[in-house]
This record gives sequence, C-alpha cells and structure tokens, in this order.
Amino acid sequence: MNLRAIRTDEDLDWALAEIEQYFDAPPAPGTEEADRFDILTDLIEAYENREYPIEALDPIETLKIFMDIKKKKQSDLAELVGGKSRASEIMNRKRPLTLRMIQKINTSWKIPAASLIAPYHLEANGERA
Repeated sequence: MNLRAIRTDEDLDWALAEIEQYFDAPPAPGTEEADRFDILTDLIEAYENREYPIEALDPIETLKIFMDIKKKKQSDLAELVGGKSRASEIMNRKRPLTLRMIQKINTSWKIPAASLIAPYHLEANGERA
C-alpha cells in the first residue's frame, strides 16, 4: 500500500502528492485504493491539526465573518438583538451576547449556538463575556 507516517513537512508534501491523483479520479469505494486514500487523508489531517492548529473564532469574529459572507448589515443584526445601539455595542465588544440573543441568531441565521457561546473579551472593562 506504500504508506508512511507523516512527521515532517516533506512527508506532508509527499502525502499530498500521493492523494492528488484521487481528486480527478476518486477510487471506487471498498477498494484498496479507497482505503489508501482514507488512510492518507487521516494522516494528513492529524499532522496538520498537530503542527498547524487553527484557533476557533470568538463569537464576534464569527458574526463578522458570517455577516460579510451573507452580506448582512449591522441593521440586520439589530433586528435580532433589540436595536441598532445594542447591535453596535455587541459588535464593538461593549456588550456581551445574551442567551436570548444567541438563540435568535441561531434560529434566524443558522449559526451554530456553540460558535456563539464561547467566552470573549469585552473592550469596555477588560472582562470576558
């Protein structure tokens, strides 16, 4: 099956080159090639998670990115959180999101609640929300 551990960036480059062939012609499920592809992608994922971890976004960063992608405005958020000034305070980290706000955002915009409940820094007094 010609597999090896991924311990260095050179090993990673080798593994990526090995799976590149499967992008244009995916292996048939249940074949040895499909197993090889699955094992290589698992090894790549494990190495990248270990060597290049990506920190989760805080709730405000999540909202900003979502709003940018979906072309939402702060006025759209204001409808969910109780007014323009409240939306402004939230986006400027002056006011924390409440459970009710999180529920409304989750229901209306389908942003996972788990992405909105993490603690985050508030600017007004240096506390964490």
